[in-house]
Amino acid sequence: MNNTSLLSQLRAYVRQAEQWYLETPDRALDQAYDAALKIKAIENEHFGGKKIAPHSTQLRGSAYEYFAADLQKYLRIIRMRLTEFRQSRAALSITNPNKKAQEIRTIETTEVGSTRFVPTVRDKPAITLEKLRFIDEILARYAEEQLTLEAVSTSLLNAETNGGLEKKDTNRSLTIPETEKVPTTAANTSEDFESISDKTGLLPRSILTTLSRLRRDLDPKSEAEVVQSYRLSKVKTLLAVRFVLILILIPLLVQQVSRNFVLMDALPLGGWISNQFRIENPDRIFLNGEMAEEALRELQGYEERLKFENLIKETLERNILTAEEVETRAKERTEQVEVLVRQKATEVAETFSNQSANAIKNWIADILGTIAFALVLLNGKREIEILKSFLDETVYGLSDSAKAFIIILFTDVFVGFHSPHGWEVILEGISKHFGLPANRDFIFLFIATFPVILDTIFKYWIFRYLNRVSPSAVATYREMNE
Repeated sequence: MNNTSLLSQLRAYVRQAEQWYLETPDRALDQAYDAALKIKAIENEHFGGKKIAPHSTQLRGSAYEYFAADLQKYLRIIRMRLTEFRQSRAALSITNPNKKAQEIRTIETTEVGSTRFVPTVRDKPAITLEKLRFIDEILARYAEEQLTLEAVSTSLLNAETNGGLEKKDTNRSLTIPETEKVPTTAANTSEDFESISDKTGLLPRSILTTLSRLRRDLDPKSEAEVVQSYRLSKVKTLLAVRFVLILILIPLLVQQVSRNFVLMDALPLGGWISNQFRIENPDRIFLNGEMAEEALRELQGYEERLKFENLIKETLERNILTAEEVETRAKERTEQVEVLVRQKATEVAETFSNQSANAIKNWIADILGTIAFALVLLNGKREIEILKSFLDETVYGLSDSAKAFIIILFTDVFVGFHSPHGWEVILEGISKHFGLPANRDFIFLFIATFPVILDTIFKYWIFRYLNRVSPSAVATYREMNE
């Protein structure tokens, strides 16, 4: 009876989860539409139906900042919910491609008496389009304040000048026009971002930088351009830092949640994996021969230590007790040693049984974390371009001594003469994490080849890019390295 009620509850939870999953696009669109309506309400009540901007109202100072903060909050909600709307629709089209057709057919065949009852399912696309048009009108009106990821990707055409931000086309204004069409392809985005490493010319970069700075200082529009440039740089930094955190935290959370919750022994999958390595199955306790040898060494060490302690006690007792008493106590201690060794063998078997099960769970959790990492990369092509631009600006904006210090630090740690010991520890730790035998031949072959490849890549980067972009940093690096 309890099993039946538990099964019915589980089915109810599954149905509720499925219903919530199927309603995700509508729920996200409604939330975005509500946020757009709130922006429209603020315009009608406090800005005479015009755009929320300083020139549309007499409000100043804290009063205007209050509505500006609400505007940014609602725009952020719209962007997030529209992203959720698009992603959930795409997921539903893959997982439930016939769901909509089945729903329409089911509703169309519903009859009430002699009258065929056709609800407003057919009107749903029209309602959805109307909501999307209204949301697009709001977003188009606040295209400049929105500073979405796409706008940043089209506006950040950065020609770095010692940490400054410069436009590639000097005739083009730094402001983002409201009517500017934002490209959505990764190809356009990659063309917009020009890394510092690709900007080399006939004249030294310092001379071009000085001339460019003088031109900006003499330009009457330079103040507005500097403000806009600062805004874009700030947004780019926030987006880059946020993407790095997402790139680290999401795979880590997926790995930890799947490892500690989904694969726990109380759940079916985790319990099944643990049952495969129970001590009742001695042949399955160890994943590889190296684990069996380690367990044997631990057990032998424990037994030899007990025998050594008994031998010392027996030697001391010979000076006090008679031979018969010494022999009797020696037999008792021998039996006690056998009991303790059996108990220790059981503990060692349980320990390595858990290690074997944990190794399989680590495989599953790490694969899920890798899939999450790949999905973040696939869905963040524009963020990758922004991150690349941010790293270029940060790295090439360092002083020559700082660049040389970082290069020497990385090369000495990963390809220096003492790096083989570190690589050996890392590879052995990875092997133990996945329950694999530490193959010494593979480790030595890896150490003999991979650091050499890294060293070649470092030298090629220094020769190909750094030597042309910052030759003084290369000279400083050579002096510090010598």
